[in-house]
Amino acid sequence: MELKDCPWWKQACYVNGQWIGARDGSTINVTNPVDDSVIGTVPNLGREETEAAIAAAKAAWPMWRDLPAKKRGEYLRRWHDLILENVEALSAILTIEQGKPLAEARMEVASAATFLDWSAEECRRTYGETMPCIVPGKQAITVKQSIGVSAAITPWNFPFNLVTRKAAPALAAGCPVVVKPASATPYTALSLAALAEKAGIPAGVFNVVTGSASKIGEAFMKSGDVRAFSFTGSTEVGKRLLAQCAETVKKTAMELGGNAPYIVYEDADFELAVTCAHGAKSRNSGQICVCPNRFFIQRPVYEAFAARAVELAKGLRMGNGLHEGVNQGPLIDRNAVEHMEALVADALAKGARLLAGGKAVPELGRNYFQYTILADVTEDMRVYNEEIFGPIMALIPFDTEEEVIRRANDTEYGLASYVFTKDLGRAWRTASAIESGLVGINEIAVGLGEVPFGGMKESGVGREGGGEGLGEYMETKSFLMGNLFK
Repeated sequence: MELKDCPWWKQACYVNGQWIGARDGSTINVTNPVDDSVIGTVPNLGREETEAAIAAAKAAWPMWRDLPAKKRGEYLRRWHDLILENVEALSAILTIEQGKPLAEARMEVASAATFLDWSAEECRRTYGETMPCIVPGKQAITVKQSIGVSAAITPWNFPFNLVTRKAAPALAAGCPVVVKPASATPYTALSLAALAEKAGIPAGVFNVVTGSASKIGEAFMKSGDVRAFSFTGSTEVGKRLLAQCAETVKKTAMELGGNAPYIVYEDADFELAVTCAHGAKSRNSGQICVCPNRFFIQRPVYEAFAARAVELAKGLRMGNGLHEGVNQGPLIDRNAVEHMEALVADALAKGARLLAGGKAVPELGRNYFQYTILADVTEDMRVYNEEIFGPIMALIPFDTEEEVIRRANDTEYGLASYVFTKDLGRAWRTASAIESGLVGINEIAVGLGEVPFGGMKESGVGREGGGEGLGEYMETKSFLMGNLFK
C-alpha cells in the first residue's frame, strides 16, 4: 500500500475542525522501524498552537455537553462504523509506522473501535442517585456532569487503541478532547481525526496535536481550562506529570509501568498455559504494558514448560509486518534493541540459562531482536525487577502458593497479573492476594472495553474502560432540597 493513496493518511494536525501546520512551518520526520526510512512528516507544534487547540475545545464544550447523551452516542457510533469500514487501510498505516505485523494491526484497529461502541451506549447510563435524609422535608439527589476539556498523551506501542480508549469515554461524557500522540506513531491518531471529521463530529470536539512533547505537555499542565488529563507511559514520566497536574488540581488517569507476574500451577491446563504465555509475550514483540515479565512456573512442570516454550518460539518469523507469514516485527527503535541486549547480558552474567534467541538480527535491520527465553532467572537480575518491554521470556521456578504470591507482589508495580490453574479455590486465593489492578485467570485478554483497566501501586491511578472509565470524565454534583413539606 502507498500511504499517499490513502485518504486517511494526514500530515497535518487537526484543530477546531481544520487541518493545520506549525506556525513556523517546522516539521518532524516519521520513520518506519523496519528500515528507519522516512515515511512522512507531521507538524512540530508548540505551546502556542496547543493553547489554541485547548481554547477551541473549551469553546465547543457547552454545545457538546448539552447534547443529549443519545446524540453524542450517535456520533461515536458513526465514527465506530467508519473505522470498521476502513480496517485494511488503517491497519496498513499502523504497521508502516509502528512495525507490528499486519494481522496484529487489524486486531488493534478492531479493538479500538470497541471502545467507541461501548461508550456510545454507556453514556446513556450515567445515572445519579436519590438519598433519604434524616431531616423531614429534605431530599438529596446527585447528578453526573461533564468535567470539561480533557487532554491526553498516548504512547507508540498501541497508538490506535489507546487514543480511542481515552477519547471515547471523554467524548461520551460530554468532554471535548485534545490528544497528543507519540511522535514515533502520529499517523494513526491523525487518521482517527480524519474519520471523526467524516463522521461529522463538530469542530473543536476532537483535536490532535503533534510536536514537542515538552512544549505541548507544558501547555496541557499549565492550562486551567484542561480539567481532566490522561496519560499512558512510563512510571518515571507519570510521576512528573502527576506533580504538574497538582498545580491546577486536574483529575488524572495514569496508566504507567508494569512488571506482570505470570503464574502457572502444576495442575493448570498445560498447553493452554504455554500457548497463552507465548501469545502474550510474542504479541507486538513484547512491547505491551500488561505483557508478562516474570513467568513463575511450579517446579513439577517447569522444565516441560520451558521445552514447549522453545518449540513455540521456533514458529516465529521476523520481518516486515506487511509481508505474508511474518508474525514478529521490529522493535520501535535501536534504543529498544540495546535495552534487550543489556538485559540478556546481565541475566547471563548472573547465571541464567539461555534457551532461545538472545541476539539482535542486524541482517534484517537495526531494530530487530530475537524472541528470547531465559531460564533460572533470579531476584538479582534486571529482567526480574525492570519492565522488559520486549520479547524476553524470563522463567522462574517456584514451589508453594504462599511463595509465589509473595514473590509476585515483590515489586513497586501492580498493573496486570496472570494465574493458570484448574483449582477454583487456588485461583480465587491467588487472584485476591496479588496486588494488581488486572488479573487474568486462565486468560490473557484483560483489555476489554467494558472492563475497568488500570493499576495499583506505582502502575498508576484511575481507570479506563467500563463504567469507571466514563466516570473519570464526570463530576458528581449533589442537590439538597429543603422545605418540601409544610
